[in-house]
Amino acid sequence: MSKVSIIGAHNTAFGSFVKKDKETREVTDLKSIYELINEAGRGALADAGIEAAQVDGIWVGSCSPSLFANQEHLAPNALEVDPMGLRFKPATRCEDACASSSVALYNALYAVESGRCQTALVIGVEKMNLLDTKGVTHALACSSHWASEGAMGMTFPGLFAEYAKGYRDHYKYSDAKLAEMLAAVAALCYRNGLDNPLAHFGKGSPADRLGLSSAAAILGLPEDKNPMIAAPLRLHDCSLVSDGAAGLVITRTDLARKRGKPVVEIAGIGQTTERMAINVRPNMWELMAGKEAARLAFAEAGIIAADIDVAEVHDCFTINQILCTEALGLSADGKAGEDYLAGRFTRDD
Repeated sequence: MSKVSIIGAHNTAFGSFVKKDKETREVTDLKSIYELINEAGRGALADAGIEAAQVDGIWVGSCSPSLFANQEHLAPNALEVDPMGLRFKPATRCEDACASSSVALYNALYAVESGRCQTALVIGVEKMNLLDTKGVTHALACSSHWASEGAMGMTFPGLFAEYAKGYRDHYKYSDAKLAEMLAAVAALCYRNGLDNPLAHFGKGSPADRLGLSSAAAILGLPEDKNPMIAAPLRLHDCSLVSDGAAGLVITRTDLARKRGKPVVEIAGIGQTTERMAINVRPNMWELMAGKEAARLAFAEAGIIAADIDVAEVHDCFTINQILCTEALGLSADGKAGEDYLAGRFTRDD
């Protein structure tokens, strides 16, 4: 069991917070990366019921903000959450691609557990929609192994398509069966989004208007509504390009318990790293580092997969949700797609 608990949290809404003129290609920023940081940080402090001056350090997670928002040195901007209370506080940006904000939380937790820091503010922020599709594709490719992947024209959808093909071939699924499983994952994500008032695709969104709440609805879309992006992944197998932020306040669990308010104990964490280039990985049908991270987290928490009531898994692409579900031990290897097709992992499961 870790010695750290969450005492405050805040999520902004997520969406495309820009206005793009199709004729002039002019882009107007409707909610800047700075505004997102401020909202998340201030909201988390307010939820914790503490003053900014009580924070000992700030950790900011963000993927490639220099490319997405022209702001390389990002962490000092978090001082603007409360300039008087946070001035001179140490602020550090963490970058680890899709795991950037998780790693920011881990580093803040390590600082609290070390005794160097008592209370920490953690902010995760992404501002992706200032770029056009070509720009986003390049920025994301910079989180691949550039020499052997990005520089060779490999895109992020292309990288995960390699996992989809590896999974299909290893477990001997047909293209049609794989498509059904991937569509079932996408449909569940859309259904969950409809119940989340902060979701990019919530009520009234294209997913809602098109009725994409079932695998059949997604599979029935015409080609122009669900084109192939990187075979076998189609448009609705790919996550949205979103802007948004979240903030947490963490402190020592013994201090959190004295507050007399509900807190969330961080029972266990597992942080691992896989070799980066896919051409040196042992296989392309499982997340081996993910399985080790889950093992470490469960061991520290003293639980097994069957003890989990709610899981939030990384769904950048539908195949990754399947792989993460298996890495967590919630499905047997090679069976998560079939479990999603069978209706598992809903609120009624």
